[in-house]
Amino acid sequence: MNLIFLGPPGSGKGTQAKMLVDKYGIPQISTGDILREAVKEGTPLGKEAKKYMDEGKLVPDEVVVGIVRERLKEPDCTKGFILDGFPRTIPQAEALDKTLQEMGKGIDHVLSLEVDREELVRRLSGRRTCKKCGAMYHIIFDPPKKDGVCDRCGGELYQRDDDKEETIRERLRVYEEQTAPLIEYYRKKGLLRPIDGVGKIEEIFARIRETIEGK
Repeated sequence: MNLIFLGPPGSGKGTQAKMLVDKYGIPQISTGDILREAVKEGTPLGKEAKKYMDEGKLVPDEVVVGIVRERLKEPDCTKGFILDGFPRTIPQAEALDKTLQEMGKGIDHVLSLEVDREELVRRLSGRRTCKKCGAMYHIIFDPPKKDGVCDRCGGELYQRDDDKEETIRERLRVYEEQTAPLIEYYRKKGLLRPIDGVGKIEEIFARIRETIEGK
């Protein structure tokens, strides 16, 4: 079972991807992680990527696709995989199609976690972090016992800059702008599976399972 997982920041995609890994025994492949791994191991493509990363530039599509191709050849991908954070653009999606075709593989489902923008803002802007120990809280879903004070160490809780509403709205705008063409691309191919991303974690996971198992 070969999956692509799309979802905006705050949609709970990371949690659901981990549950898919545990349930089906297939690896979650995050481009950020495999890029760092290739750089660390000093593979030819890793060295190529490092040149761009050191200059603060985006790693070109052909290098990213090459690194993804190498990762998909690993033995743990024989039963399937979950691509997370890739592809991000139409050229990447087209290059991925070509690569998978060459490998005799294909994508079964493109899961798109759908969550209303205001709900995403509510989820992300409610996060608070302890200045001392780094513990995370949420003012709605996981509040501290005493407002503004860490339960663990008594440290002061604060809102990180990237958890502030204006930053979140900008991140969501960029995500929507980048992802809208991809969603259309996979819809036309008949692979897109919109999943309602609101509700309890277990309920959302049940929807995902029903979708991919065809129940």
